[in-house]
Amino acid sequence: MGVNKVILVGNVGADPEIQYVQENLPVARFTLATSETYKNKDGEKVTNTEWHNIVIWRGLAKVVEQYVKKGAKLYLEGKITTRKYEKDGQTKYFTEIVARDMQMLDTKGSGEGSYTKAPEHTAENQKIAQNVNTTPDIVSGIDDIDDLPF
Repeated sequence: MGVNKVILVGNVGADPEIQYVQENLPVARFTLATSETYKNKDGEKVTNTEWHNIVIWRGLAKVVEQYVKKGAKLYLEGKITTRKYEKDGQTKYFTEIVARDMQMLDTKGSGEGSYTKAPEHTAENQKIAQNVNTTPDIVSGIDDIDDLPF
């Protein structure tokens, strides 16, 4: 038995890209920057930034499409996945975080990337919220999610 859980708090690097698989299954992709700041032995402040490739499916992807923009601060939970593919005779690897839970941490009026209004409790948003914490287990017509061409 093992555990594959990732928790990240960071800022969105660019506006998310939304694609629809089989016309009605949304998937959101974007990068998230996380930073660590410390003082080195000379007392100088040093900041290291890591960039993470994020993938979000279904109802949560619709929330991302509607509310998440470049610069937004997010809390994400999910799992790390690595895919491999062949290019020019060489094996390449691509690591991404498949997020299952998300919290938007920006507050109204906090500047670039902030949300101009909170999600309203409409029937449509309640329907989206029902599917927020799900990732596809089986997608009809696709043998393996990891073989998707994006």
